[in-house]
Amino acid sequence: MSNLVVQPVNTRAQQKQFIDFAWKHYAGDPNWVPPLLMEHKKLLGYKHHPFYADGAIQTFLASRDGKVVGRIAAIINNAHNRRAEEKRGFFGWFESTDDQVVASALFDAAAAWVKDRGMTSFRGPTNPSLNYECGLLVEGFHSPPTFMMTYNKPYYGKLVEGWGLAKVQDMYAFWGHIDMLSGLSQKLWFIANEAKERFNVKIRTLDRRNFREEVEMFLRLYNASLVGTWGFAPLSAAEVKELASGLKMLMAPELALVAEVDGQPIGACLGLLDYNPRVKAINGRLFPFGFLRLITNKHAIKKMRVISINVVPEYQRWGLGIVLLGGLIEPIKAWGMHEAEFSWVLESNTLSRGSLEKGGARLDKTYRMYDRELV
Repeated sequence: MSNLVVQPVNTRAQQKQFIDFAWKHYAGDPNWVPPLLMEHKKLLGYKHHPFYADGAIQTFLASRDGKVVGRIAAIINNAHNRRAEEKRGFFGWFESTDDQVVASALFDAAAAWVKDRGMTSFRGPTNPSLNYECGLLVEGFHSPPTFMMTYNKPYYGKLVEGWGLAKVQDMYAFWGHIDMLSGLSQKLWFIANEAKERFNVKIRTLDRRNFREEVEMFLRLYNASLVGTWGFAPLSAAEVKELASGLKMLMAPELALVAEVDGQPIGACLGLLDYNPRVKAINGRLFPFGFLRLITNKHAIKKMRVISINVVPEYQRWGLGIVLLGGLIEPIKAWGMHEAEFSWVLESNTLSRGSLEKGGARLDKTYRMYDRELV
């Protein structure tokens, strides 16, 4: 217990220590996938990222006898606080040895930082918001995460709760295999066909000729469709452009669908290839040749993540999400896809959960969000 020190990260050397700790902490863990290092630095605020035009972050390192034993980030998300009319701080990028003293010292430091800035409650993990990687894995340690999903040591839940954080919402990842398609309920097809005919819905893939603009359109639909969703705060225009730039090279247009009514986009569905085995192979480093290894021969990737099925509010609850999901079936078959993860789905989203369960998808992983009041 002696000589434990928690200090803010202020220098480049400390930033390197913060990042490197994960590689050392998970050494030998077959399920851990390193982050894409360049994007990781941006999201941590070590390089420019538009999230921090309207937010703030401070990272902390815990050391004992000169050896790093943990880390955490304290985050202010002003977009969330304006929308929710809250004074809530957030934490993210939490890692710790299996030691409650270390974990509690890290949470104390992060909570004090947000409290000093007027925050009265604390939520996480978000890296740095719900629009990016978020949630603590609490069930489903049997396999690696899919692309852009989190992973952590099984004992983290004990440490988080040991400091006084309590569950506020679970998020689920469902798994499905191509063979399950033959068993889909006829009732689902009936709902999809009725909705399609009622609104004269047209389904199309993203236009390759205007791909960047199409990705930005998808992200604007994402913002518009989630206004009633728990914990949601919209992406800023600058974040939309940043994400569109990153997704442009990673997306397969045939696995991204747009639903249109009278020529206007009212919904979208995005299937993102599971790049994680390749990210692991390049150890998270895109340069000098990692980027080519990541994106070459995309058709060899046979697992995908259905990352988002979004319909604008005025067309929600009419079955158009099922229409979009049904539209993915033929592209999935043509690709030769073997399996898919549908993630994440809020436990409070009974409509989406019910549709997936009726379609035969299996609950595979559970991620948890935690809250605590700051007194």
